Amino acid sequence: MTIERVGIVGAGQMGNGIAHVFAVAGYDVLLTDVSQDALDRAVALIDRNLTRQVSRDLIDEAAKSAAMTRIRTTPTLTDLGKTDLIIEAATERETIKQAIFEDLIPHLKPDTILTSNTSSISITRLASRTDRPEKFMGFHFMNPVPIMQLVELIRGIATDETTFRACEGVVERLGKTSTASEDFPAFIVNRILMPMINEAIYTLYEGVGSVQSIDTSLKLGANHPMGPLELADFIGLDTCLAIMNVLHDGLADTKYRPCPLLTKYVEAGWLGRKSQRGFYDYRGDAPVPTR
Repeated sequence: MTIERVGIVGAGQMGNGIAHVFAVAGYDVLLTDVSQDALDRAVALIDRNLTRQVSRDLIDEAAKSAAMTRIRTTPTLTDLGKTDLIIEAATERETIKQAIFEDLIPHLKPDTILTSNTSSISITRLASRTDRPEKFMGFHFMNPVPIMQLVELIRGIATDETTFRACEGVVERLGKTSTASEDFPAFIVNRILMPMINEAIYTLYEGVGSVQSIDTSLKLGANHPMGPLELADFIGLDTCLAIMNVLHDGLADTKYRPCPLLTKYVEAGWLGRKSQRGFYDYRGDAPVPTR
């Protein structure tokens, strides 16, 4: 199964990073989003990030120029129908993802592989709403995509071996490392990471420590590069809440109950870095704890 043309749905934080690494690896990339402004911002951001890689001698100027010429954009979802591999990287809401795949299906080549960059939603359930569950997988990149080395590959119950091996080969060509996960809520990374972040929020909620003391404790006491509350802001508190809800609903265990304080922050629109406020306030020269 030869994969050379890749379609990416969603030009946000994950989608633009995925487009970046595929273009650098020599794939022809077609990036789509409902917003033309989002597409324009994504291309500008990819250009800036590639320039940063050139300045750090990670790639040369010729590689940057070649990568940029491989990236095309379109506001029309169905234009992706002629690609060999599609990676959906839209909002972490199952109804939105299902609608995207339903719109794509009539326009796909028979052998096009469908994948989702979902961080927690059932691959089997998403695949069951398509005409090719055997050619459907989870393709979960870590954020920020150009830097993080891991890609989780998640088989649905119907995913065939040919599809899995093809995606495994793509990850290898990207210069990244893949791990295979079974299709259980939140897979491997977020099954472990999100309850830790949720527990840190409970620790704040119950007054055990302040934002600063919790993050400093984990950075210096457990050698984590970022504190759990700082990391939650980086990921997005709405995404953290969505994953905790998937874990709680899917596994029916009270240990996965989202902390009420996390819910409160999301209700307030304090989603972290992307909204300028979360557990830290990012509107000044340096982040300041909000509690």
